[in-house]
Amino acid sequence: MNEIEPQIRNAVRGLIIRDGHALLLKKDGYDTGGVRYALPGGGQDPGEALTDTLLRECEEEIGCAVVAGDLIAVKDFLKQRDTEPVRWRHVVEFLFACELPDGYRPGNGPAPDKHQVDVVWMPLDRFSEIQLFPQYLGELIPQLCQQLLSPYQGRFVDPGFTADS
Repeated sequence: MNEIEPQIRNAVRGLIIRDGHALLLKKDGYDTGGVRYALPGGGQDPGEALTDTLLRECEEEIGCAVVAGDLIAVKDFLKQRDTEPVRWRHVVEFLFACELPDGYRPGNGPAPDKHQVDVVWMPLDRFSEIQLFPQYLGELIPQLCQQLLSPYQGRFVDPGFTADS
């Protein structure tokens, strides 16, 4: 494997779901071509609480203060850096369920990411058609949304239960 940078980077992402859609950053202008999507969020600064990072990053990228809810997932992965020779960074991401004010309209905030061109509501049923970064989100988000949007998991019937009980 190529060189892994020695520092581990903490990052946060906000999962914002409304009416069967997730709020995503639309990104373009990569050397490899094609449009990519990502959840709002970014790297934690030294001394900064994770939720403060989330609030700051959302203000910068989507132009709106979010209400940070529960921590719903933690995932670590190796991110390829744009360096020659190729280097990798170990990233630990903390995914929070978030909410926005009712009147929010998607749009870039005052300090969008380098390749960010827009902010969009993406239907959850289109996730298999788009390129999400990091890639693990493509499988994780639909699973989490199923749990978040469907708290009722059906009735459990104890095998020892009879109508006579």
